[in-house]
Amino acid sequence: MATTYNELIEEARRQVRLVPLDELRRRLEARAPMVLVDVREREETRAGTLPGALIVPRGLLELEIESKVPDRGTHVVLYCAGGVRSALAARTLRDLGYTNVESADPGFVRWKELGYPVEARPQLSDAQRDRYARHLLLPEVGESGQAKLLGAKVLLLGAGGLGSPAALYLAAAGVGTLGLVDSDVVEASNLQRQILHATSRIGAPKVDSAERAVSDLNPDVKVVKFEERLTSRNVDRIFEGFDLVIDGSDNFPTRYLANDASIFHKKPVVHGSIFRFEGQVTVFHPAGGGPCYRCLYPEPPPRDLAPSCQEAGVLGILPGVIGVIQATEAVKLILGRGAPLVGRLLIYDSLRMRFDELRLRKDKLCPACGESPTIREYIDYEGFCAA
Repeated sequence: MATTYNELIEEARRQVRLVPLDELRRRLEARAPMVLVDVREREETRAGTLPGALIVPRGLLELEIESKVPDRGTHVVLYCAGGVRSALAARTLRDLGYTNVESADPGFVRWKELGYPVEARPQLSDAQRDRYARHLLLPEVGESGQAKLLGAKVLLLGAGGLGSPAALYLAAAGVGTLGLVDSDVVEASNLQRQILHATSRIGAPKVDSAERAVSDLNPDVKVVKFEERLTSRNVDRIFEGFDLVIDGSDNFPTRYLANDASIFHKKPVVHGSIFRFEGQVTVFHPAGGGPCYRCLYPEPPPRDLAPSCQEAGVLGILPGVIGVIQATEAVKLILGRGAPLVGRLLIYDSLRMRFDELRLRKDKLCPACGESPTIREYIDYEGFCAA
């Protein structure tokens, strides 16, 4: 005789361990080691989830669970709206080899009625769900991560070679606010590498040209323009309100100023630099335990040993590689994922197509971020670098 639906449910409930909601709440409050898995459809989760729950719809359970919970010995507690789908899902996990699985009894609807803690889910629009669909599929990003990106504010120093790819990819990723600091206008010689700009915008301020490109790419992104050089007088005003800084500047006074300001404001700086066929990327984050720019370069090199790109030239594609890596590091910092380049200097040689990495150590004697800092206010950076 064929098994009825009710018989199937009852059989599943007999075969899996059920955990009452009051017991589940007690475990949450005690921060007991377990992984909560919400097996409802994604549309249902808009009403909220249990705190810290992973979302794996029942229809995608077999496809996604191994990537989200790779250890089959993990204590997994599944829940749905009323306890039916989670019981079936628990039995499926048992068949897949998971050895410590429970199903919440009854489910989220009753949990919410009891006034137990609920975590609000990010409210993305249908257009945003479509635009960022590939991000939403990544467990490391998902809706909560995309909401972090949309709420993030990143300041880019320079809308030139490095700022161009960084701005475009951050905008495409949905970083909600981009600040652009640049006092120059678009010139024909820029277009060999500065892909934010176009021939039709030669003569226009770079911040205006960049705003046009970013807005055309993603209208979700707000562009805050600073058509001015970064100086000791305006750096506090410009840095205020941003979460992190991408340094794409091409001169030492700005780099030292940005470094000191980032220490005063406790903001990480994703640093990039390019020269001819080579580039470097690192993340300076003294507040997070890493070194700062002065730990790497206590003083600027002599001018004849560090000519500018205007003097020495640069491969046009090179800033694309370095700027994209800077954007990647910024996204990792926003999401709190992966291992940022804090304390590591990534070196790229395009002629040999080779990446190398050097370890950077925090200098205890650093005058800016060391144990007894002597730099407590902005200095004469032009004079410091000229000396």
